[in-house]
Amino acid sequence: MIIIADDDSAIRLSLSLLLKQAGYETIDFAQPGELMDFVRHTTPEVIVLDMNFSRETSGDEGLKLLRQIRLFQPTVPVILITGWGSIDLAVAGMKAGAFDFISKPWNNRALLDSVGNALVLSKSGNVADTNSATRAQLDKQYRLSGIIGKSPVLMEALKTVVRISPTNASVLITGESGTGKELIAEAIHNNSPRSKAPFVKVNLGGISQTLFESEMFGHKKGAFTDAHTERKGRFAIADGGTIFLDEIGDLDLTSQVKLLRVLQEQTFEMLGDSRPQKIDVRVVCATNRNLPEMIEQGLFREDLFYRINLIQIHLPPLRERGNDIVLLAQNFANSLTANNNLSPVSFTDDALQFLKTSPFHGNIRELKNLIERTILMSGKNEICSDDFEITAHVKKAQGQLLQLGTLDDIERHSIVEAMNTYNGNLSKVAQVLGLSRGALYRRLDKYNIDYEH
Repeated sequence: MIIIADDDSAIRLSLSLLLKQAGYETIDFAQPGELMDFVRHTTPEVIVLDMNFSRETSGDEGLKLLRQIRLFQPTVPVILITGWGSIDLAVAGMKAGAFDFISKPWNNRALLDSVGNALVLSKSGNVADTNSATRAQLDKQYRLSGIIGKSPVLMEALKTVVRISPTNASVLITGESGTGKELIAEAIHNNSPRSKAPFVKVNLGGISQTLFESEMFGHKKGAFTDAHTERKGRFAIADGGTIFLDEIGDLDLTSQVKLLRVLQEQTFEMLGDSRPQKIDVRVVCATNRNLPEMIEQGLFREDLFYRINLIQIHLPPLRERGNDIVLLAQNFANSLTANNNLSPVSFTDDALQFLKTSPFHGNIRELKNLIERTILMSGKNEICSDDFEITAHVKKAQGQLLQLGTLDDIERHSIVEAMNTYNGNLSKVAQVLGLSRGALYRRLDKYNIDYEH
């Protein structure tokens, strides 16, 4: 059952006809008191709520009513609707717990999409089913390939993915660099009704302000000096499917305004063309930055944040995922050896303990790099913790090279670092540096580095 609450009888009738034609059962109220009497003892599926019930147009009545509804029906989605829409009012409504905000006159498709999203997300039966599912059960029912792990924190994220995938709701994926945000975005697309349509990835951090419109919306031939041919933008390519906007926290304020308009109206204009084009695109965004903090600093628009943040999925860092590190490590080892016709590789217990206690600030990306480098450098079929330590030392030393001077300076520094790290153990030092013991002795003498004969 969908509730329509509006003081205008024509609006109530119009909304009722639209929703009934779409197959929904509706009930409408003209006065706030009647609505509150109903929700005190009955739980509807969705409430479409006007924000003004008198001559006042500030929206305060609707916000007050929304807070009252939340006291009695905290889980029921409320879609706010008003003829006096503004950015500030939309933000205030979303902060107060509204599911969505729609301005009059509304777009029928957008309104029905919003109601459909709200209904899917509020179905308690679906939530219960996924909450009790194991990783094996999720894999059997959903397309989650490429996402390795079954830790509680990852399972929580995956269960959110499968619940919200059937909707058109915008999604914001947060988490540190290298946690797998792109894989989650692909999983949302692959498990949605849009799965056969395009999935378009855009790294906003790599697009300059001057190229933003051309890249995202396309351009007509002759729109600017170098526009020798017409070009389709990313939104047009993604029409009917999903667009993944990665690194959205890196987008400058001017481009944020242009993006917000597209997300609100589902229309855009190509450069050099004044005709608006309609699109049907689901938007999934990702960032490793703290957007609320950026809003406070004036670096990110609050209205854009609430537009992209209808659903948020947070991916935990690798160091919080326990035994997932072991599963990922073996998966990377298997892939590397299979793709390069190498013998299978396993890990000793102390090697796995090394991995589980490492900070991995680069998360999955850093783990993958460490596994592959260690296997290739060691040439062993069984990796121990010492092998990882050697790889980590070489990588650290390489990162310091550019800060030094001549090649002799670099070579001397590398030898001294290795000598200090391994307490003068010449066999270890030679192995780390890829030298024979004889070659190491010659370099120690060349650079006057003390060692025990």
